[in-house]
Amino acid sequence: LQGIFVLGLPYALLHSGYSGLLLIVLAAALCCYTGKILIACLYEENEDGQQIRVRDTYEDIANACCEKLSPNLGGIVVNVTQVVELIMTCILYLIVSGNLLSHSFPSIPVTEKTWSVIAFVTLLPCVFIRTLKIVSKLSQLCSLVHFVIILVVITYCLTQMHQWSWAKFRLSLEFEDFLVSVGVIIFSYTSQIFLPTLEGNMKNPGEFRSMLNWTHFFACILKTTFALTAFLTWGEKTKEVITDNLPSFLETLVNLCLLTKALLSYPLPFYAATEIVYSCISKGSHSNYRSPLLALTVRGSFLLLTLLMAMFTPHFALLMGLSGSVTGAAMTFLLPSLFHLKLKWKKLSFLEKCADISVFVLGFLCSLAGIVCSIKGLLEVFG
Repeated sequence: LQGIFVLGLPYALLHSGYSGLLLIVLAAALCCYTGKILIACLYEENEDGQQIRVRDTYEDIANACCEKLSPNLGGIVVNVTQVVELIMTCILYLIVSGNLLSHSFPSIPVTEKTWSVIAFVTLLPCVFIRTLKIVSKLSQLCSLVHFVIILVVITYCLTQMHQWSWAKFRLSLEFEDFLVSVGVIIFSYTSQIFLPTLEGNMKNPGEFRSMLNWTHFFACILKTTFALTAFLTWGEKTKEVITDNLPSFLETLVNLCLLTKALLSYPLPFYAATEIVYSCISKGSHSNYRSPLLALTVRGSFLLLTLLMAMFTPHFALLMGLSGSVTGAAMTFLLPSLFHLKLKWKKLSFLEKCADISVFVLGFLCSLAGIVCSIKGLLEVFG
């Protein structure tokens, strides 16, 4: 899920300068923190002072927070928010796949939308995915391809070290460009939607916090190295997707790797979205389908929905930015901090309360800024 955003990090540095490097580190720390407090909301202390997992999903946490107002209100809000973000992500992968195929085979007289349909055909087996185990194996392959892409770009950049200059970094910033950089950097770390399921499926859930610390630490190191070497190589010529800066022979290779990554990334958000919807419809378990036909219908409908929206939604990138500013910020910053304050208020120290409130305010400001920029872009397009 993070690959597309990672490829935009050098461009983010172009608009944020030295502050972008600080933002990469800060975003890693904040997203790691909100992941921990979200998982903390799954647990309550028993009479012996032991932590017992009393909730299983993001939905359960939301319902627990809103039970006095309405037993299911919180869960409905969270589920709708999750499904919108996940479906938007699936659609983005289809559009990106069409774009990459179009650029990889420019001599073939086929439109990007037609290429997206071809990519869609390869995703049809997704309707038969019934367990997270299959998705995890595809995600492992996706991670491998991701590292190949990063390695190719960094290796090429290292061959251009003689051109590097720290003078390429900007000291003065334009506010709107800076906000774009903030969005790209922050959302390259988001994974909160998947964390409750991930923690619940770990052989040793007690190692979750350690796992989160190390993964965010290494992600921060990798992203900083990648963004820095790429920006120092191309400077002001850095493009929105850094692979467009590569020589043609490398660009084609990396584009095909990106296509593979996009197709391998699709099943995870697709599976998560269909599991949420099926669970709401059947009121059954997330892990076992009581009605195979209903499950197949839900997955098939969602698969077709992502194709139709990819084909016929105008200015999808701007709409993605608008929905992402709402759903992404909500799921990553606003809701985890709000739920943590609600469920753990009496047990939190003063500093922990201040940390949660600060994260909530920061998330709200990021969301508001993103909404304003996206609406402005839509108005300019339709105007």
